[in-house]
Amino acid sequence: MLGVNRELKQLQESGKHIGVGLVGAGQMGRGMISQIASMNGMKVVATADINLDSITSAYRNAGLEEADIATAENKEDADKAIAEGRSVALTDAGLMSELDGVDVVVDATGVPEVGASVAIKAIENKKHIVMLNVEADITIGYYLYRLAEENGVIYTGSAGDEPGAIMELYDFADALGFDVVALGKGKNNPLNLEANPDSVKEVAKEKGSSPKMIASFQDGTKTMVEMNAVANATGYVPDIPGMHGFSGGVKDLPEIFRLEADGGKVQNKYIVEYINGVAPGVFIIIASDKEEVNAELKYLSMGPGPNYVLYRPYHLTSLETPLSIAKAYLSGTPTIAPYKGMVAETVTVAKIDLKKGDHLDSIGGYTVYGQVYKYEEAKAQDALPIGLVNSNLVLQRDIAKGEVITYADVEGGESSLIWELRRKQDELLKK
Repeated sequence: MLGVNRELKQLQESGKHIGVGLVGAGQMGRGMISQIASMNGMKVVATADINLDSITSAYRNAGLEEADIATAENKEDADKAIAEGRSVALTDAGLMSELDGVDVVVDATGVPEVGASVAIKAIENKKHIVMLNVEADITIGYYLYRLAEENGVIYTGSAGDEPGAIMELYDFADALGFDVVALGKGKNNPLNLEANPDSVKEVAKEKGSSPKMIASFQDGTKTMVEMNAVANATGYVPDIPGMHGFSGGVKDLPEIFRLEADGGKVQNKYIVEYINGVAPGVFIIIASDKEEVNAELKYLSMGPGPNYVLYRPYHLTSLETPLSIAKAYLSGTPTIAPYKGMVAETVTVAKIDLKKGDHLDSIGGYTVYGQVYKYEEAKAQDALPIGLVNSNLVLQRDIAKGEVITYADVEGGESSLIWELRRKQDELLKK
């Protein structure tokens, strides 16, 4: 991200700005609106959400005056307001990609089906798309990435989200020629596979977050999804299904990621993993076969080797997303994308005993959680990707708690957009 500040300042001084269209005015979106209001060369010109009050209050909290805020129900009114220098509030997310003043669309909904719609419309309308929706990315991201290439626009994940923060470290070390042994993140809370919106209600209230979001953190789904995105970007894979979930501090990481045969805890190199004890940070493990490099690393107090840890002790989630917006617009490059195709898959696992005829719900709900597998292992089981789960799916047989749910186990998803795009991605992967 070096130099982005100067490029944005130059853009501002030239009288121009990057027009940002945001879909989703929840916690992430509201923070992003305020952050962008403090930046040079960038402006949120339109925001879409089912709750207009959430948008207008976010604009006011960002310092906008009432005269600078407009609501619109059609393209003509929205375009006019943006041309007059106002920021628009919309309830129809479908309009976003059609607006003349929008250069980059950001999906901050976290809902896979909505993310699929937002992304496909952005790409078809020749807008760059930044996904703060890792759930959609791991499900259909490779198809969207390739489609964006064909249309001459950028498809990217977000800086600040843990996959983007990990990718920042990976790109740094890989460019320098280090042997990057492992990629990982910290987990904020102990794994609780039974977490649901009821069990996390009080925690969610304290944090001002959605109970479903908190449940997806606690049951591990969010961690699985995030490391799935890293896998698809780098080619690294989970060492075992669901990863190990070791415990330790930053100083313990170099030894943890030595092979079992060498006294460590992992079976393979080039893996993705999560660690209890280093949240909210992200890390990578590096090594070198050069004597002089190892001597320099030891001199720099990086440890005795042979593994060394590069650790970033923070990720600022949507507050960093503007950097991905800038990078897409200014240099035409993604922060993170599924460059390697489908390397891993987060499969759907029954959270409780389920009966034939039961409806599934969604990520962070009562019925299922996600577990990351190598893609080929998931494919061999015909496992249902977690990003395809919705309340229209009806079970065709009894499923025991902890059992992987397959495509054959459900009916009712075929009419959704994300299912259609997943089929197109599957066909693309066969070529």
